[in-house]
Amino acid sequence: MTWIIFAFLAALFAALTSILAKIGLDGISSNVATAIRTIVILIMSWGIVFFTGAHSHLNSISSKNWWFLIASGLATGASWLCYFKALQIGDVSKVVAIDKFSLVLTIVLAALFLSETMTLKVVAGCLLITIGTLLMII
Repeated sequence: MTWIIFAFLAALFAALTSILAKIGLDGISSNVATAIRTIVILIMSWGIVFFTGAHSHLNSISSKNWWFLIASGLATGASWLCYFKALQIGDVSKVVAIDKFSLVLTIVLAALFLSETMTLKVVAGCLLITIGTLLMII
């Protein structure tokens, strides 16, 4: 059940990210803002790696792990750049609603590429999220 606590904390911090970013974007380039945010995350992440001793596992990372983590990092960077630009010029409530639609896209991609099961409950949930997203942005 610990994962639920971390998931809710992630949601809380994601909400704070959107609000703080919208305020921080005032009068500056969204790309510069993304770069600043990325530096902070980089320092924080490596600090945690060294503080927890996880750096000792660095030499056990396979080339497959490296390639997929690099690809994931590129996707994250592209997502952040687009997200910050959208936040800069759009309403937070609408940008976040569309951004969270990534849940539906993730479920569909997981079914296609990871062979995860799409039950009737999952399909119904995805449809409701899609309808909710559309209602939020129109």
